[in-house]
Amino acid sequence: MDPNFDLSKTISEEVTILELQDAMNRGELTSRELVMHYLYRIATLDQSGPHINSVLEINPDAIFIAEALDNERKGTGARSSIHGVPVLLKGNIETKDKMRTSAGALALEHHVSPNDAFLVRKLRDAGAIILGKTNLTEWANGMSSSMWAGYSALGGQTKNPYGDHFPGGSSTGSAAAVAAHFTTVAVGTETSASILSPAVQNAIVGIKPTAGLISRSGVIPWSYSQDTAGPMARTVTDAAILLTTLAGKDENDPSTWRNELSNTDYTAFLNKDGLRTATIGIYRNVPSEKFRDLGEYDEQLFNDAIAIIRESGAKVIDDIEIPSFLREWEHNKTGYEFKHAIDHYLQCLPAQYPVHDLNELIEWNERHSPMALKYGQDRLRYHSQFDTPLKNPQYILGAITDLYYSQNMGIDYTLETHGLDAILFPSYVGADISAKAGYPSIAVPAGFQSNGRTFGITFAGTAFSESKLIQIAYAFEQKTKHRKMPNLN
Repeated sequence: MDPNFDLSKTISEEVTILELQDAMNRGELTSRELVMHYLYRIATLDQSGPHINSVLEINPDAIFIAEALDNERKGTGARSSIHGVPVLLKGNIETKDKMRTSAGALALEHHVSPNDAFLVRKLRDAGAIILGKTNLTEWANGMSSSMWAGYSALGGQTKNPYGDHFPGGSSTGSAAAVAAHFTTVAVGTETSASILSPAVQNAIVGIKPTAGLISRSGVIPWSYSQDTAGPMARTVTDAAILLTTLAGKDENDPSTWRNELSNTDYTAFLNKDGLRTATIGIYRNVPSEKFRDLGEYDEQLFNDAIAIIRESGAKVIDDIEIPSFLREWEHNKTGYEFKHAIDHYLQCLPAQYPVHDLNELIEWNERHSPMALKYGQDRLRYHSQFDTPLKNPQYILGAITDLYYSQNMGIDYTLETHGLDAILFPSYVGADISAKAGYPSIAVPAGFQSNGRTFGITFAGTAFSESKLIQIAYAFEQKTKHRKMPNLN
């Protein structure tokens, strides 16, 4: 391979999936060339050079898979719009291949799954190439309260490709890899803010779908009620294509059984005039300690985004209230769920593995503390205290009150009161209430702050309103074109 191999002679670094398909169908590009291009960038820019450190490991069969898919394209044609397109997966998503599924934990360093996650089967069936696994905040930020976002004992620290800025978490590696063009698209996971936060910090598009639109089967769990995987991409178009592929009903995941949108083509909602018929409520009550004081809120850029939305024909209702937004969320539902979910996952591992429940994991980390406990494990210890989670009355009350206050007295109440299609939040301010409700959000770039740090906005809606949110976000993206490639030289 020519060490100076550069696809910019054929396509731009900000190329979309549809442009890639056109190039491959015309014979100007092959999937093999595309995979080799990304592997070259990973070797020279991610694992050395600027050392973004977003990729945990690469799929050693990726080139063979690409060659097979190139042959298939020549013979019977492409299976789908994602045929031959490389995808990176967050390191807590199981694959039945030579790669590990570790959640960034040293204790699971050698864990090879016997099965593909349901979403991975969907990707393979559509002809996508699983390029590798990405780094993440260890145990999806369930490890330590002092752990820096994007750090894992197994993968080290993922950096923000835009400079010395907060990289966002816990799907940090997926976001950074997409932003730095180490892949076409990536899959992240979210319990609360884990897709939206790194999407905002890395100037990409992130979709946190309705809980149950994408199967949870084969994803190392955090919360039974809030977990979901979701697309991370450089454009709304690519995110919509990936969401179309990932969505589906899984007989082994009850959260998907109410999903009647398995065959929805979300690219059908890519309307550049999509804001013209939308009614959008603006939420401005930004918590100081989490956003203003940490530099994650830029009032001027937020106002600029609102002005664009108005100019594009949307009806804007400013400074709306969400009755339950600032309430104290008692009962700690997700704490109970984490304890049971991790115990259940570890108990299903083969006998030769070193840990089989949360307490054994904590003890193993202590024995390997120089390598495993750079930031400690206070969150693991905290969660280990939750006994008999699924029959605890505090858990049961938390499960139902979270839904009531996030849905009935939260997002749905506000949408219905004002006749809204979506709520606009600065940055990922609305991530937690949307996560508790199990409702969708989409983050899109909204400019750069004076210090070069990225800024983004989030559109949120009710259950299974992804089509409307994609329509709104696409129109905003096409009007603004805020995303810029980071300078990695």
